[in-house]
Amino acid sequence: MSTFTAFYTAWSDQLQQLLRQLCSAPKPPTTQDHLHHLNHLVNKVLSHYAEYYRVKAAAAERDVLDIFAAPWASAFEKSLHWIAGWRPTTVFHLVYTESSILFESHIFDILRGVRTGDLGDLSPTQFRRVSELQCETVKEENAITDELSEWQHSVSDLMGATTGVDKMIERLVTVVRKADDLRLRTLKRVVDLLTPQQAVEFLIAAVELQQGIRQWGMNQDRVCSY
Repeated sequence: MSTFTAFYTAWSDQLQQLLRQLCSAPKPPTTQDHLHHLNHLVNKVLSHYAEYYRVKAAAAERDVLDIFAAPWASAFEKSLHWIAGWRPTTVFHLVYTESSILFESHIFDILRGVRTGDLGDLSPTQFRRVSELQCETVKEENAITDELSEWQHSVSDLMGATTGVDKMIERLVTVVRKADDLRLRTLKRVVDLLTPQQAVEFLIAAVELQQGIRQWGMNQDRVCSY
């Protein structure tokens, strides 16, 4: 087991513990202490993701090809990867999906003018800012994809060469670093657009999706190995 694989296993277990804390948090918050608690939990989760990308960056410096191979991930998880991780724009699909589900479940309350304060109660301003951020993220995502494509095309120039390989690997490390930076920035910027209650609900959905995909993929790998 590689060092990063061992780290990821422990990190994923800690993420599951944070999910339990998020799920048990008071929603909606009714006191100032509740708000402080929600903000504290949100910051803990974001710090946990930041730690993941910090350690991953160091691992990529040591062996970026191992990061692409992702031995810690199931075959299903790898099939969903974009440059060794989740696609940043997935965040926006998650926001819209959760908002739609909650909006439909509270439709009668909303029609009576009752504010729920959850993800189903996003304001027009919030929707506009999420949409603007999505457009910005798509542009950055496409630019990084193009950079990886250029790297892949240039590999053919190295066939049979004895020099230049190290620089090629360094370029790939840079691409991964840019992709991971976009992933973390997108997560943080979406959270910044939400209220504490909405941020907790969003992070619960994000972690449940990530953990659900991981568990299903691992189960499939076990079935296929028999």
